[in-house]
Amino acid sequence: MEYVALFFTQSGAIKYNRFLVKRGIQGELKPVPRKLSSSCGISVCFFYKGDVRMLVSEEVNKIYTVNKGIYSLQYKSED
Repeated sequence: MEYVALFFTQSGAIKYNRFLVKRGIQGELKPVPRKLSSSCGISVCFFYKGDVRMLVSEEVNKIYTVNKGIYSLQYKSED
């Protein structure tokens, strides 16, 4: 499944990309898609087959699945 994660800060996006790499998941830093909004202009796109809630860290604002250009919210922080 393809995911895009949004963050509160740019440094949070960079930290999260490192967090994924440590778990053997290839992430890619990209601008936030126009269809989505965020406090930060950088997102991390990645593929993952398990429960994405296992990949939530304090830096994450929202996580969406991406399917044929349609974004579906899977996680939203309480902040």
